[in-house]
Amino acid sequence: MSNVTSPPRRANSGSWFSGIVRGRADGTGSLKMSGSPGGSFAENPGPIKGKNQFRGVLFKYGPKPVQVAFKTGDYKQQLIFVGGLTDGFLATEYLEPLAIALDNEKWSLVQLLMSSSYSGYGTSSLQQDAAEIDQLISYLINKEDSEGVALLGHSTGCQDIVYYMRTNAACSRAVRAAILQAPVSDREYRATLPETAAMIDLASKMIAEGRGSELMPMEADSSPITAYRYHSLCAYMGDDDMFSSDLSEDQLRTRLGHMSNTPCQVMFSMADEYVPDYVDKKALVDRLCRAMGGAEKVEIEHGNHSLSNRPQEAVQAIIDFIKRDGPKGWDDPWS
Repeated sequence: MSNVTSPPRRANSGSWFSGIVRGRADGTGSLKMSGSPGGSFAENPGPIKGKNQFRGVLFKYGPKPVQVAFKTGDYKQQLIFVGGLTDGFLATEYLEPLAIALDNEKWSLVQLLMSSSYSGYGTSSLQQDAAEIDQLISYLINKEDSEGVALLGHSTGCQDIVYYMRTNAACSRAVRAAILQAPVSDREYRATLPETAAMIDLASKMIAEGRGSELMPMEADSSPITAYRYHSLCAYMGDDDMFSSDLSEDQLRTRLGHMSNTPCQVMFSMADEYVPDYVDKKALVDRLCRAMGGAEKVEIEHGNHSLSNRPQEAVQAIIDFIKRDGPKGWDDPWS
């Protein structure tokens, strides 16, 4: 079972998205399949055709070849899934039931590929990910008439969301809510590996010599990785170091405090295999939620990192969060 602690609700507001000025192109840049209302899939409606078979729209949202996204459902509200290291499409078991549940609530699920997807994370950065997330949201606003999005991060995707919301990019104001699923410390996990300490020293030396964009030795990681990204993931107070249990209250507030401006849910797996045994998970998730100004806490008992053993509990928590506060329940960011 999952334990949920909810923050106070926010006051109702009107149609907040009406204040945005959007330049819309005539074409959408994508081919809409007829799985949406009014389509021709009457014999098998909905976003899922079969096991690991999603029905929807594949589209490009940016100029790079990798900047492709897949959307199920044709609705004005979108939940954007931001995966972690090595993730791409269909990254977690709960995406299939989540697509169905969101469709029932008239929300679309959007999965995106970024420069950091699959094995590209080692030569990318949180800054690059944030820029590409902003491009996707801009596309949804300008080409799909979006009325607002919510962000769902898995693992290192949580860092992407926290970083993106700190940028105050124009399109970040369209983010109605953020869900952080498995916000764990890459640094604390990597510290359990024997090669990490020496590799951090090497990365620090390379960065000091102005070679931060050069690749580390092959033994540093399973994918090509620059000195900068290795240091970001593995070093104390690196750019990716946001959820470590040894960070002070002030350090956590500095890194996470701005999330208090956005309705936020923290979903923590209580049997996460990437959290070292010495970490008090209950204490950590309490501290993370407190640093975010009172984020909603969801503890998934016995859940693993990707919640492959608890997909329905993950979906239920996400849908409850969306339904409870809903599009009209959150403050109007344009007022």
